[in-house]
Amino acid sequence: MNSSFFPGQIAGRIAIATGSGGLPKAVVTTPFSTAEIYLHGAHVTCFQKRDEPPLLFLSQASRFSAGEPIRGGVPVIFPWFGPRTGALAHGFARLTPWELSKTAAEADGSVRLIFTLPESVSVQANWPVTRVNFIVTVSDKLAMELAVANVSPEDLGFENCLHTYFAVGDITRVSICGLQGLHYLDKAGDAGGARKLEAEPELRITRETNRVYVNATGAVEIRDETFRRKIVVEKSNSASTVVWNPWTTQKMPDDFAAGEYQRMVCVESGNVAENRLTLAPGQTSNLKVTLSTGAL
Repeated sequence: MNSSFFPGQIAGRIAIATGSGGLPKAVVTTPFSTAEIYLHGAHVTCFQKRDEPPLLFLSQASRFSAGEPIRGGVPVIFPWFGPRTGALAHGFARLTPWELSKTAAEADGSVRLIFTLPESVSVQANWPVTRVNFIVTVSDKLAMELAVANVSPEDLGFENCLHTYFAVGDITRVSICGLQGLHYLDKAGDAGGARKLEAEPELRITRETNRVYVNATGAVEIRDETFRRKIVVEKSNSASTVVWNPWTTQKMPDDFAAGEYQRMVCVESGNVAENRLTLAPGQTSNLKVTLSTGAL
C-alpha cells in the first residue's frame, strides 16, 4: 500500500499504515493516548491511554479481510442490527471500505478524523441513498459520532449501533451499573427475546448474556476489579444499550478464540429493536458515544 494515496496524514499525529491482512489503517498519537482505525468498516480497533491497559478487546482470531467483519474493537452497525433475511448480519457498513475525508489536530492535543461511507454502497445494497459520516475524536477519551442524513425522497427506517467490545481483566470480576429499572429483551440461549425487568443495581456476567435494554438513554459504568479501572459510557441520541458476552454456551464463528469470553464484554450504544429510528427526507440523526476511564 502506498500511503501517499491517502489524505489526512498529520506529522506526529496521524499516519496511514498497512495493517493486518494488508488493510489500510490510521494510526493516531496524542499526548494522552494512541488509537488505530481501519478504513475497512471505519473500525476502531485500538484505543489506549498512556499507562493503562487497552480499552478495547480484539480477538486474536479476528479475520482482517475484505468482505469479513473484524471481531472486536468498535464495529459500526448500520442500517440494521442483528440478522436480516437474505442480507448480511448487522448491515453493510462494517464490511465496506470507508473514505478518510477529513482530519484535524486541535490545540488541546486531541485529534479528529472523519470517515465517509460511499453513497454508492446504498445503491448497491438496494437501500435508500444516505449520507453517513463517522467522526472519531481521540484525546484522553474516545469520542465517536455516527451521523446519518436521509438524502432520498422517501422515509428512511433504520437501526444503528456502536458495537463496542471492552477489554476486561476477568469477566467474573466485572460489574455493570446504570441499568437498574430498565426493561430488556433477553436474547440469550432459549429466552427467545422475552421482555424482562432489570431489578439489580449492578449486572454481573455469570453466564451467556445477550440483552437489549430499551428506552435506555443514560450512562453506563463498567467496574473492573482486576484492572482496578472503571469505564464510563456516556451517550446521546441513543435509546438502546446492548450487553453481550457469549460465555461458553453461545456457538461462535471461528474468528473468536475459545476462552476469550473471559477477557471481554460488549456494552453497545444505539437505537435498535423498538427504538429503531425513522428519518424523513432531509432529516439527520447523530448518535454520539464518549468513553472515558478512571481509577476504581
